[in-house]
Amino acid sequence: MRNVERITSVKSELLDIFMSMEVDEHVQRQRSAAQRSLRARRGIELHREFQKLSRDIAPLADEDRQESELH
Repeated sequence: MRNVERITSVKSELLDIFMSMEVDEHVQRQRSAAQRSLRARRGIELHREFQKLSRDIAPLADEDRQESELH
């Protein structure tokens, strides 16, 4: 009977270890997903900022070109 209790105890410990490993892996996957999402969002923001800057600078380049043609 003593061996059965010891086996049950070891099984319980192994299950606890396995479950904590699963939880840790889940947390890590969530963190990785959040980081990927933030990187993607920042990439989109940067892309939009560059587009806006390009649109804002384009008229200035046209003005410079017209001024150089006049001189």
